[in-house]
Amino acid sequence: QLQLVESGGGLVQPGESLRLSCAGSGLTLAYLSVAWFRQAPGKERERVSCIRGEGSEDYADSIKGRFIISRDDANNMVYLQMNDLKPEDTAVYYCAARSRHTPWYPPCDDMDNWGKGTQVTIAS
Repeated sequence: QLQLVESGGGLVQPGESLRLSCAGSGLTLAYLSVAWFRQAPGKERERVSCIRGEGSEDYADSIKGRFIISRDDANNMVYLQMNDLKPEDTAVYYCAARSRHTPWYPPCDDMDNWGKGTQVTIAS
């Protein structure tokens, strides 16, 4: 059973940076697709970024060029470095991973393991 725990959220001002961490236990994240999602009040959940087992990455257009996803295989961690943060980045950020075998879905879809989320607030 995979467990995911996010950390690193907080309140920062526009233009500042934060790094979110996702700690995995129970399974090796390096073998899985792991993604960061976010959900703001009243809005649908959005996939922000994903890193696949072979290392390829993708990013939502809304954050492209500002956020970077990375993985630390030795410590079973995935990170989201968020730079030049904007008020519209305010949301609860979730780490998710797919451990079930559903190859008919693209690698970063059909996530079956979720963390509880960490709040990110961007305000002056």
